[in-house]
Amino acid sequence: MVKNAIETNNLTKFYGKARGIENVTFSVEEGEIFGFIGPNGAGKSTTIRTLLSLIYPSSGSAKIFGMDCNKQAPEVLKRIGYLPSEVFYYDGMKVKDLLNYSASFYKKDCKKRIQELSERMNLDLNKKIDDLSFGNKKKVGIVQGLLHSPDLIILDEPTSGLDPLMQQTFFDLLEEENKRGAAVLMSSHILGEVQRLCNRVAIIKEGKIIKLEKISTLQEASYKRFKFEIQNEIPKDYFAIKGVNDLKVEGKTHSFIFKGDINTITTKLSNVRLTNLWADEPDLEEIFMHYYSKEV
Repeated sequence: MVKNAIETNNLTKFYGKARGIENVTFSVEEGEIFGFIGPNGAGKSTTIRTLLSLIYPSSGSAKIFGMDCNKQAPEVLKRIGYLPSEVFYYDGMKVKDLLNYSASFYKKDCKKRIQELSERMNLDLNKKIDDLSFGNKKKVGIVQGLLHSPDLIILDEPTSGLDPLMQQTFFDLLEEENKRGAAVLMSSHILGEVQRLCNRVAIIKEGKIIKLEKISTLQEASYKRFKFEIQNEIPKDYFAIKGVNDLKVEGKTHSFIFKGDINTITTKLSNVRLTNLWADEPDLEEIFMHYYSKEV
């Protein structure tokens, strides 16, 4: 029987009359890397802060490893590593002092792990926090989140501030932690990250989950990207039919994303004289924008 690392049921948070999240329901299985995607303001951080009991829900429930996130918060938090989107620290402390202080909450010897992670992330343990760049402060947050080998890793926009080389190192670390058995919830608006790492994804829009799907299904569920050049003249709206999205016409070049019965497009194309034709799989970015451009 598959067990869930995270389970939410109609999780809702309002700030007065302002919308935070509404009826957010999803689960993350133990050992899964799960993507939580949407633009800024969609409700990703509100959901995460509710899971961490940093804020309390207006209604609904959330459990981590079967424990109530609010009622059993101390036990829950022992098993979580968390990286917020923005990191703030005691500026006067050295990096090693901050990390040792963080490790003291877990009542285990994390010195070897701190050293290993710092070397991997090219982080100077002897520097003061206030002397670090934003990117290096993010590295501190990564080491802090992983130093106790958590069972669940929660990441909120984790790669902001990291250069491409450090992003690659970070992704490698995440995959290693996942192979060790850790579940990962990764919130991001950078779809390439989610596409590379995650098994499943939830798309959140205006505080509500609008799609919960496997990455492979999102990419393969009858979505095709078409681009072609034509010889004869056709009306600009000739391909403005059901299933066609993001239609662009530039001179004799037409392009769009199509979801549906592929024979619909081939029938339309049979009446067109083509100079060239391309058909391939759209990337997750294009699929995601389709979900955000219209209600599902």
